[in-house]
Amino acid sequence: MSQQKDQLFRQLTATPGSFTFDHRVASVFEDMISRSVPGYQQILQMLPTLTRQFTQSDANYYDLGCSLGAGLLAMAEGLKGSSATLIGVDNSAAMLAQADNNISHLDKFTVRLEQQNIQDCQFERAAMILMNFTLQFIPIEHRTTLLERLYQSLLPGGALVLSEKIKFDDVGTSAALTNIHHQYKFDQGYSELEISQKRDAIENVLIPETLDTHLDRLNQAGFAIATPWVQNLQFVSILAIK
Repeated sequence: MSQQKDQLFRQLTATPGSFTFDHRVASVFEDMISRSVPGYQQILQMLPTLTRQFTQSDANYYDLGCSLGAGLLAMAEGLKGSSATLIGVDNSAAMLAQADNNISHLDKFTVRLEQQNIQDCQFERAAMILMNFTLQFIPIEHRTTLLERLYQSLLPGGALVLSEKIKFDDVGTSAALTNIHHQYKFDQGYSELEISQKRDAIENVLIPETLDTHLDRLNQAGFAIATPWVQNLQFVSILAIK
């Protein structure tokens, strides 16, 4: 697969809430997330290590909101020599079409790609579940129930990796990190217009919450441990262990 450079927002066309994971986004998604989310590559680089730590025999490994399959590939790297089933779930047909091509070489594993909303999934017993910047697109009123279901599906000692963009109650902190994030994207080659257009398009589509809200929800779901393990600006990955 040949990924294109993200130039989707170079025109004055975005309207609030118009962002969707269609074929246009799928064709540039790898470039988009790498240039927009500081820390994303670090999470992917560490996932094989995490997966080795939480490997269990003949278990399932989920990537919920798997997009182009990067998380599945990272977990597969950590599962070398193990018998495992990798399951990627996404509601975007365009994303899954490219993911299918990207993971086609993983013939040593049982691999399934499922097109459906995560809230509708019937989860099988899992050693590890990955949600990389996925929960933030699910309506807030459905998040608690979903995490409770994920907790129930995990094997004892299993892990959930939950990566999210977070917000801050303190106005000064929020403004400071937002300004740095905009500078980061500008340094990656995005124009001020592109940054503004993307912000408008994703308004009320991506709904962040505070880190404390995420940790409280995970603790209430039953996780014995819930702690940030990677953070860069407003982007944090939480490790939750059953």
